[in-house]
Amino acid sequence: IGGFDTRTASEDDILRIAQLHGEQGISEIILTVYSSAMETMHQNMLAIKKAMEKQKDYEGKSSRIIGVHIEGPFLNPVRCGALAPRSFLQPNEYNLKKLLEGFEDIVKIITIAPEGEGAVDLIRKISDMGIIASMGHSDATCAEAEAGYHAGARGITHLFNAMRGMHHRELGLAGFGLTHNDIYIEVIADPFHLDPEIIKLIFRVKNPDRIIIISDTVKETCDTAGRRSIINMQNTILGGSTTIKESWDRLVSMGVDEEIVIKAVSENPERYLNAN
Repeated sequence: IGGFDTRTASEDDILRIAQLHGEQGISEIILTVYSSAMETMHQNMLAIKKAMEKQKDYEGKSSRIIGVHIEGPFLNPVRCGALAPRSFLQPNEYNLKKLLEGFEDIVKIITIAPEGEGAVDLIRKISDMGIIASMGHSDATCAEAEAGYHAGARGITHLFNAMRGMHHRELGLAGFGLTHNDIYIEVIADPFHLDPEIIKLIFRVKNPDRIIIISDTVKETCDTAGRRSIINMQNTILGGSTTIKESWDRLVSMGVDEEIVIKAVSENPERYLNAN
């Protein structure tokens, strides 16, 4: 947002992100760290940790940073989306320990592809640590998604994007998320990531207590009017610029029940983060 994102070693950049989201009326945020070289991810998480420490003595309109979501590195390269597949690692306890070392207290969510060898066991380990396992960047079938859910996965990262879609003979991870009553789903509600009819379908079909709106804003999209996305040479969307407040306004203008939208940006994410 505003020319900043978490690909930084500067806590001041992170504090600026929090300020900009706070100006949009967002009270608390969890910042996503992208899958990359382990050293880079640790630099990014350290910047966030330092920013969180600085916020303890700060009062203002900034969003309070309450933790980190690590998007990777236990992902499927077939569904890498905008992430670098060379950074992906085998889903095992050794790599998890290396990833979290020194940051166990701030990591709240880890996205993992449930179909990888060892992934179900790692989902169980992540969940036992009190961290939310969210399934994403995945080519999982519905059965593989269900196995991940029963191992402890509680969410699905940006539904439909960077995952196996729905087919009339195979629901896939997207279909599992849409039809399963208890699992939480993240939705990017900007004009680019999902067709408007898909968004309307989600709100018609999915349990309204399990929908969470996320922003997916990245630094290349300085425009905060929700009109831009970044697309690479392979026509892959790398991110958008629509904030949570703008997503809320857009959903209501599309005819989605405002009370349901309010829950999707307040009650639902709070319940998702706090339920054990």
